This record gives sequence, C-alpha cells and structure tokens, in this order.
Amino acid sequence: MQFFQQTNIKFTKLFPYAIGLSWLLIAAGLVSLIAHGGPRLSIDFTGGTVLQVRMTPAPDIGQIRSLLEQGGYKDAQVQDFGSTDEFLITFTGIAKTGQDAASTMQHLLEAGLPSSKIEMRRSESVGPKIGSELKTAAVNSILVAIALIVVYISFRFIFKYGVAAVIALVHDVTITLGLFSILNKEISLSIIAAFLTLVGYSINDTVVVFDRIRENMKLRKRGESYSAVVDRSINETLNRTIITGLTTLMVSAMLYFFGGPVIHDFMFALFFGMIIGTYSSVFVAAPILVWWHERRVSDPRRREAM
Repeated sequence: MQFFQQTNIKFTKLFPYAIGLSWLLIAAGLVSLIAHGGPRLSIDFTGGTVLQVRMTPAPDIGQIRSLLEQGGYKDAQVQDFGSTDEFLITFTGIAKTGQDAASTMQHLLEAGLPSSKIEMRRSESVGPKIGSELKTAAVNSILVAIALIVVYISFRFIFKYGVAAVIALVHDVTITLGLFSILNKEISLSIIAAFLTLVGYSINDTVVVFDRIRENMKLRKRGESYSAVVDRSINETLNRTIITGLTTLMVSAMLYFFGGPVIHDFMFALFFGMIIGTYSSVFVAAPILVWWHERRVSDPRRREAM
C-alpha cells in the first residue's frame, strides 16, 4: 500500500523552520513547568490517597470542595470522572483517624451531603516513602532506556547516529511533558509507561530513516551532497512512515474515546507522543546528522567514510 508513488520533497530546506517550531514548543512547555513549579505529580510519586466516588444525586463540585476544606482537606482535588455523578477525589496523607481513607471520607461526605447516596467505587493509597522510591525508579528507568538506546544505535550504526537519536527522544519526551504541564494533567506511573512506549516507538521510526540513509550513502552518486542523500532517504521511507503513523494513531484514538476515563491520559500521551515521535524522526534526528556532517567533520577522508 502506497500513499505516494514517488516524492521528491526537499526536507532539508524545511529543517530550519522545523527546528524553530521545536524550540517554540519546548520553550512553551518549560515556561509552563516553571510557572507550575514542576510537573504535576500524582500520588504515585507524592504519596496520598485517591478515591473514586459516586454520588446520587450529584452535588456541585464547588460544594464538594467546600465540604472537604471544612473537614480539614484543604489540598484535596475534585474532578468529574467519566460521568456527571462520579468524582475523583485526591488528597495528600492517608486518614486522620484510625479508620482507612475511604471510610473517613465517606463519613465526611455523608454528613455534609445527607440528600446524596455516597458509594465508594475505588480507593488507592500510597505512602510518601513509597512515592519517593517510585519517583526515583521512574527517572532511572527513563535514563537507563535512553542509555541503552545510545549503545544500541552506536553498535548498529555509528556514534553520531546514537547522539542524534537520543536528542530526538529527549525532544519528544520534553515536548510531551510540557503539554501535560500546559494542560495541567497529572504525571502518574501509567504516564511514565506511556513515555517509555513513546521512546520505543520514536526510536523505531528513527532507525528506519537512519538505515535508509546508511544504505543510500553506500550508493551515493559522485558529487551528490549529504543533504541530497538525506532527502532521498526520507522520501523513500515516507510511505512507511505515514502508514505506520496512521494505523497507530487510529488505534490510540479509538482507545482514547472508547476505552474509558481510566486510560484517557495514558492514551492522550501516546497519541500526541506518536505524532511528535514521527515528526522528530524526520525534522530533528535527520537535521542533526546533516549538521554534524557539514559543520563538525572537516577532514575530507572522514567525510567520505561517513
């Protein structure tokens, strides 16, 4: 299956505009992260309790927040969850009495909302020590994944390909993290899993482009520039890139809309991340190779060997 029979798009001429767009997206995300004092971490990393509560008839969210503040939970967050009568209540700390968090919160809500039937659908609690350990483990998992990718790409190709691939991966994760900050979405363990999935998807797409560049370098015509080889390689892999991207995006979209609210943020991260990952394979990783070749390698013999 092919969307295009043969293309001859001058991608290298678009690289400066693409790099400008990337810097703009990264800057917007960093400004948001600084303004919010860092990413909004879930209780998986900070410690606390999350409750899924059904209230029939459903009260106003403002009324629930006011009730929780009066009960001593000033930092509690309340949001709709899937339907108008279900809410997600998140707060730091476990319970202020000897009872578990769900029972304590249910008693508080029943006393303050006597006309509503309160049903606890889900309760999850994480201690601060475990949350700190999970935060460290999440950061380490991402760093180890990136380090192993550098080793793999350097072994399969050469070191500069590994550097270009890792810069593209950092670009993808940074922009996706920035978007979560702009939209004020939580970073949970499932989102970390989405980031790692994004890293795997993005590097796979990048490897396909790099592999074609390496093959075409061996078949390079006399006088053909490195930029021309990169353009030809991207055009030759364009159908594969579009088909792979569209199929994965369709699956992600279906799961986002029909998979239920529990996986909304996870699928949102994958959907947006796959778009950025496909973009970075062409407009971030490839430009780095061109820049490295044309600006950093001055020895003619080394240029011919690349």
